[in-house]
Amino acid sequence: MQAIFWTVEEVAQRAKQFYENGIRQQVECDDHIGKMIVIDAETGEYGIDKTGVETALKLKQKEPNARLFTMRIGYDVAVSFGGAIERTVK
Repeated sequence: MQAIFWTVEEVAQRAKQFYENGIRQQVECDDHIGKMIVIDAETGEYGIDKTGVETALKLKQKEPNARLFTMRIGYDVAVSFGGAIERTVK
């Protein structure tokens, strides 16, 4: 099977579509706010953990060519270098 090349922007857009169209309602709760969600941009499969590393490794083990996108649940950015991270969910 021939691989299809996706830009970083396409991976982000597809993952965000999965998030907005169903994942958000399942994960934005007090138990998950501030944790990292890793989304497979092709399948919509996802996992949640504190740093995203364990989930990314599991998804890559399952599908080595997976196109993964990571977000911090309930925040506008995943990390900040010298700035502030604003919470989008109260």
